[in-house]
Amino acid sequence: MSRPIELWYWPTPNGWKISIALEEMGLPYDMKPVNIGAGEQFSPAFLAISPNGRMPAIVDPDGPDGRPLAIFESGAILQYLGARSGRFYPQDPRGKAEVDQWLFWQVGGLGPMAGQTHHFRQYAPAMIRDQRQLAYGVRRYTDETHRLYGVLDRRLADRDFVAGDYSIADMAIWPWILPEHQGQSLDEFPNLKSWMARVGERPGVIAGRALGNDLRRNLAASDKAAEEARKVLFGQRAR
Repeated sequence: MSRPIELWYWPTPNGWKISIALEEMGLPYDMKPVNIGAGEQFSPAFLAISPNGRMPAIVDPDGPDGRPLAIFESGAILQYLGARSGRFYPQDPRGKAEVDQWLFWQVGGLGPMAGQTHHFRQYAPAMIRDQRQLAYGVRRYTDETHRLYGVLDRRLADRDFVAGDYSIADMAIWPWILPEHQGQSLDEFPNLKSWMARVGERPGVIAGRALGNDLRRNLAASDKAAEEARKVLFGQRAR
């Protein structure tokens, strides 16, 4: 029997991508919390697994050659888990390419742009004194996120899932659609709205999304501890 995969994790959209995948694929795992507000992503133990100092990361104790294998970057993790489990990641070249392009669309586009939207709308007001600078950031990233929602809405006009059958591409994209934090209304995107509900009712998605909810704390609060957490989280300093 395979030993559980170590999931180095915090409940964020990138973390949810992997917890959802592990639940959907039925792979046993042990969750190891990485409190990014406390700077635990800069610990030597975590940096040995994730040199970029970002979570999530995994360690498969039973790697392809029988030795432990550490992987960072959520897109690479999803590809590995899909190949390892033989689920939700096509093996034929055409199907694989279809999934890969939407996976990379999320990793290179939706994630960074929606993340910046979330930052400028939720966290930056407590960090930026120049309101003109803040307003530009809010507008720039909110508009780009709106465009990306539109891309996805058009893609879903004639299909249930983004790349054919349900796949790691859906698992990657779904956690990043957070309209209440990103200044969007799903009523403008009916196909996307239906897809969100369709994916969100899957038991594996429900379980993966709920993992570690008790660990999370509101970094947008105004108390001193939250201010210190913001400095760590947004690169002002490392503990």
